Amino acid sequence: MCSLQERKYTNMNKEQLMEILPHRDNMLLVEEAFVEENKSHGKYHVRGDEWFLKGHFPGKPVVPGVILCEMMAQSTCVLLQGEMDEGMTPFFTGLKEVRFRNPVLPGDTFETECEIIGKKPPFYFAKGKGFVDGKLCVKAEFSFALMKGAK
Repeated sequence: MCSLQERKYTNMNKEQLMEILPHRDNMLLVEEAFVEENKSHGKYHVRGDEWFLKGHFPGKPVVPGVILCEMMAQSTCVLLQGEMDEGMTPFFTGLKEVRFRNPVLPGDTFETECEIIGKKPPFYFAKGKGFVDGKLCVKAEFSFALMKGAK
């Protein structure tokens, strides 16, 4: 396994992300990602027809906060690639200090910037921010556990 500091990535598309993330179909909430200076950057374009917008809110769709947190968490997982042995899955274990600043709407491209701030394997601790057009929408601290499980 290589350390967090030793890894170098290029831009990753959806297919490459699926090699790292266990999420599929409508739960894969990162369309592209890259790492720069030990920070992950992810993107997701909100089309407007996503399942989570159908009832949140009728007539005025807004991406739910928990989905924004999931998008940040998924984009952070590219930083864990070198830490995961075969058959390991990153499980979300906690959220704290979550703050929502601005809504994310259909047509927006949600961009994340996240970093690992600590580790005590199998636990990894991160913080992240999510933006639309450079405007802060959400920030949070969160944690993962890398566990043996189905991908």
